[in-house]
Amino acid sequence: MEEGDSPVRRWEDLDIDVLVKILQSFDLFELTSGLAQVCRAWRLACSDQLLWKTLDLSVLKSNFIKIPLEPYVYVDSQSDKTLTRLLEICLNLSQRNTLTLIFHYNLYVSDTQLTYAAERCPRLKRLVMPAWNRIKKTGICSAIRMWEDLESLTMPSIANPPYVMEEIARSCKNFAELKIIGPCDMLFANTLVEFLPNLKVLSVRCTMLYKPALVIILDGLKKLEVLNISHCLIIEVPPPARKKILTKLDESILEKASRLRKFITCMSDSCIMCQRTRNDEGLMRWYKYEEGLWKVDEVRSLAI
Repeated sequence: MEEGDSPVRRWEDLDIDVLVKILQSFDLFELTSGLAQVCRAWRLACSDQLLWKTLDLSVLKSNFIKIPLEPYVYVDSQSDKTLTRLLEICLNLSQRNTLTLIFHYNLYVSDTQLTYAAERCPRLKRLVMPAWNRIKKTGICSAIRMWEDLESLTMPSIANPPYVMEEIARSCKNFAELKIIGPCDMLFANTLVEFLPNLKVLSVRCTMLYKPALVIILDGLKKLEVLNISHCLIIEVPPPARKKILTKLDESILEKASRLRKFITCMSDSCIMCQRTRNDEGLMRWYKYEEGLWKVDEVRSLAI
């Protein structure tokens, strides 16, 4: 080195805390692009738990086509390979420190992939579920049994949910928050009351909500503190009766909800989200709207 030259420092000599701070600005694909293979110091930084407390896979959607037979979708093999590769790299680097796992609702995960994630995220506290199509009862129940610390779940609605709620009640003693992306009928409301009577936070925004189901929730979930029914299409009575859409909540509902710490509603003709729910007849077609809009929630702890 000639006189006056600055000493040359190598990347691997950079303080680990500084390197981790830099890596926090990288996206998922950059973090999994091979940085951990550069050297031992970079491997150590890439495995820091600060990077993996939340594993957000919502940037990943399956390339699929709909088919008439179960599971009603055909997923391109390359989509499966990409997801499997990302799960393997991320969950190896995370070293079982992931507390929040977020899937895109249009990501079609297999039982094998879900089980792999469950085995490597044993401390999980929050899960945002993908589409149900390829996940069987045994797959989801097996995963839930491994997530004893689970406190919060966001999930697309399913036709027959009791076994999911029953497994959560059996395995997840600290479970407190639930968000449903889809309709809420009497079956679902009764299931919540039966298996999750200690639920504290519930969001069923931007969907079809039957008034009797709302009554069941308000009467049956005695420990509920926060209920979000913003932008819902609220139906007076379920089929086969003639559909009557409520334009405002009556006094009986408001009185029942008065015990809650927070009751979040919006039924405004001028609200864009209310208009969209009505236009979609209570079955939101999220793909038509801004990317990531499905992640929004008026309850801060359920927003993504």
